[in-house]
Amino acid sequence: MTVQTRLDLADQREGADLAAFLGRLLRFDRAAAVRLQTVPGPDGGVLAVFGRLPLGGSAVLAVRTVRLAGLDAAADLTVSAGQLLESVDEPGAGLGLPAPVTGPSWAGLLPPRSGWQPIGRPPVDRVLHEVHGAVAEFKHRVAEMPDHHRTRQAVDAVADEIWSRPLGAVAGLPLRAAHAAHTIGFLRAGGPLAAYRAGAWLRLDAPAGSVALRTAAVPGAGLGLSPLR
Repeated sequence: MTVQTRLDLADQREGADLAAFLGRLLRFDRAAAVRLQTVPGPDGGVLAVFGRLPLGGSAVLAVRTVRLAGLDAAADLTVSAGQLLESVDEPGAGLGLPAPVTGPSWAGLLPPRSGWQPIGRPPVDRVLHEVHGAVAEFKHRVAEMPDHHRTRQAVDAVADEIWSRPLGAVAGLPLRAAHAAHTIGFLRAGGPLAAYRAGAWLRLDAPAGSVALRTAAVPGAGLGLSPLR
């Protein structure tokens, strides 16, 4: 069986966009891992890159697809996000695949590829307005906490209360999904959005990528609110 060690990207832009995505993930966790899956296609196939965003007491998966120039063999592995970023060869439109690592628990529980039902197409400007308002509320409430009460647990509790609210633009989709899409750089003014459901999974698609989350608890959710500085 052929083991894929390098992927040829469709063009240099794909490498630059992937590097930007990985860089944002690493702001949240310098030891972040990503799950990679290749999908063959008539135009060369695509690489799906799954990363976890720790936001409050729940986790959201960010998914970035990368167009490939061709695919010699299928690949499905979990690697270091930092090592993958270092292997992006933008001038040559290539991508070396690092050695696999032992995957975190979330990497074994990915959203399904099929069975998605549309639940709405929210206007991006309205979604951004809701996200910005929620961020402002979060900052205000945390700032109003007495210093001796401003513990990680208390701050995460405020975040969970805010981000668990339903998104006004799409019934059934939590504000957490829109916040995650904005945080990872997927929400862009004027870009179309689409929301879907498949069983316990919810997904928000944007031109730059997708975010997915489960309505049930996700193993290994952990805590975390802010990127590492």
